[in-house]
Amino acid sequence: MAPPRSDTVRPPATRLLRAGRPAARRLIRLAYDVRVHHAERFPATGPAVVAANHVGFVDGPLMAIFAPRPVHALTKVEMFTGPLGALLRAAGQIPLDRRHTDPGAVRTALRVLRDGGAVGVFPEGTRGEGNFEVFHSGAAYLALVSGAPVVPLTFLGTRETGGSSGSLPARGARIDVVVGHPVPVDAVGWPRTRDHVRLTSAALRAHLRSGLADALDETGRSLPGPLPQGDRDD
Repeated sequence: MAPPRSDTVRPPATRLLRAGRPAARRLIRLAYDVRVHHAERFPATGPAVVAANHVGFVDGPLMAIFAPRPVHALTKVEMFTGPLGALLRAAGQIPLDRRHTDPGAVRTALRVLRDGGAVGVFPEGTRGEGNFEVFHSGAAYLALVSGAPVVPLTFLGTRETGGSSGSLPARGARIDVVVGHPVPVDAVGWPRTRDHVRLTSAALRAHLRSGLADALDETGRSLPGPLPQGDRDD
């Protein structure tokens, strides 16, 4: 199967995402002590695939708002309903159907990358322990097609131990957002083999797990552990 074309795809909105980030940061910091570490590691220009661990409900908004550059995050399609869905679209977030391969989401993500933007991915696919035990290959695929570096992002403190998938941190809680060292990925032209994607994904997983360990050590934080029994991020 040929790779999804992106040259004719309409790019996601950018105006609200770019203009609204400073005000959104101030608003969020009224409730939480958000600390961004090593922002200088984030590429100042050019395409980037931002790959983050996923432990809490606020990870996606924090990625879009507190990353050193605006990020168009792949976000589960179930969120795109009602006023919240309208806000997410206006903020340039990309709906993703997690039930199967979503060519539309892939095309939109590639369009962002080919325009020099940043795309956010949660390789674990759902909220959980945040330790990359599960690691899907979407970040590797986007990097291989576009040649964009993969920028690790670690979220710590966005869910408390024992908290449900939809819970919020306590007011005033400290949240650490740690930017890792970017991983250069050379573009591989069509046809790419499954081995290309598999091997690249395995290398990325190892790098992100190492970066996670460094972030835990640097901040003195710990992961929140698994979701409560029977809780699922649907």
